[in-house]
Amino acid sequence: MFAFALLIGSASFTAPTAAAQGSNVIAIDEVKILRESKAGKDMATKLNNIETQMNNELTPERTTLQNEGKTLDGKLQGKSREQVNADAALVSELNAYQAKANAFAAKAQKASQEFSLTERVALATFNKALEPVLLQVIQEKNAQLVVSKSSVIYSADSIDATALVIQKLDAATPTLAVTRQKIPDQPANPQ
Repeated sequence: MFAFALLIGSASFTAPTAAAQGSNVIAIDEVKILRESKAGKDMATKLNNIETQMNNELTPERTTLQNEGKTLDGKLQGKSREQVNADAALVSELNAYQAKANAFAAKAQKASQEFSLTERVALATFNKALEPVLLQVIQEKNAQLVVSKSSVIYSADSIDATALVIQKLDAATPTLAVTRQKIPDQPANPQ
């Protein structure tokens, strides 16, 4: 059964190869291009800096909430639910803390969404810079077919154009503009 599956599998791999014979094929490794090109490295550095900045902006409020939470835990220590409910000042503190924690959670969620948006915009910018370089390599290699190395089981090194794409991308676009994206504040829902 295994030999039969192997035979069927190999037939499916030879059919595209036969169809591609006579065609000029190149392969590229998109991950390697992103990871090793100057523009990709620049983008990664800038995204890391933006992420660090965003985390640094949230840290003081997070620390304050953690400290307030520890203080409240100390005040709640050894008290029953009835005792807590009977202490109006403590209930007020707990409600205020919960409101601050909810506001911080919303702020952290918004920061996460803004970072995701920033990453998507940066990748779109990278792809926009990559496109003319890839088209230039396709023309130079007179390629009729470009395959992704990630979706190919085997490709000869002679058809791998990744290094050429990286070289040309480095020359054309060594850096990228990566800016932090902002999401407008949503108005509070009236209840």
